[in-house]
Amino acid sequence: MRFVVALLLAVVAGLSLPVVGVATISPAEILTQSDAARGGGLPGIHWNIKLSALDGGEQLDQELTVRAKGNDSLVEFSAPPKVKGQKLLTVERNMWFIKPGLRKPTPISARQRLIGQASNGDVAATNYAGDYQAALLGEEAIDGEDCYRLELTAKEAQVTYDRIVYWVSKSRRVGVQAEFYTVSGKLFKRARFEYDNRIDYQGKSIPFVSKMTIMDEIDRSQKTTLEYSDIQVSALPDQVFNLQFLMR
Repeated sequence: MRFVVALLLAVVAGLSLPVVGVATISPAEILTQSDAARGGGLPGIHWNIKLSALDGGEQLDQELTVRAKGNDSLVEFSAPPKVKGQKLLTVERNMWFIKPGLRKPTPISARQRLIGQASNGDVAATNYAGDYQAALLGEEAIDGEDCYRLELTAKEAQVTYDRIVYWVSKSRRVGVQAEFYTVSGKLFKRARFEYDNRIDYQGKSIPFVSKMTIMDEIDRSQKTTLEYSDIQVSALPDQVFNLQFLMR
């Protein structure tokens, strides 16, 4: 009898002990980790984008380079000739369009359409963790891969989307799918991500986005792809994102 009582006491004591080795991760941490595969949290990053869109039966193509650090980014267009030299500058959540020959920069919105289904913010943004409040909706598999399903709510009106539902791979910690919603709650775009690029940072090999495919949820024939190449991680001086310097 004494043995049974002692055993029960040991079991109860064991149940009251904290569980060791079971880690929990917050939605904000999941989002921050996933941002690294899109340039977030790095001292500076540079990459090229080939942007292709089928819009109303017309094929549209652009080539551009992006330099980003924190909440700042500079997008420079190199092709086709009619857009060569144009720039999009983002500082914090403010964005300007700069065009050769224009005396003053033009304030624009990250939500404005660039070409096809791509918005200005799609080519410039790398920092979801800075722009959105994350909440965990649950877990769900995408193409057989277990994912966290997050709801991202805009912190400010200037960001690209009001609300995003975002699937982040549990094992790879990269975003694999996103649904974009209007302020009224209407789903209007969906994106899928691929990660065939890698970058080296602080002795680690990190997957980096190689392709983003954006589909119109109303007209599925309208598709836009962003292909990423030549990714380089390096510190960037503040003057890269200085509006007055760029207008000289």
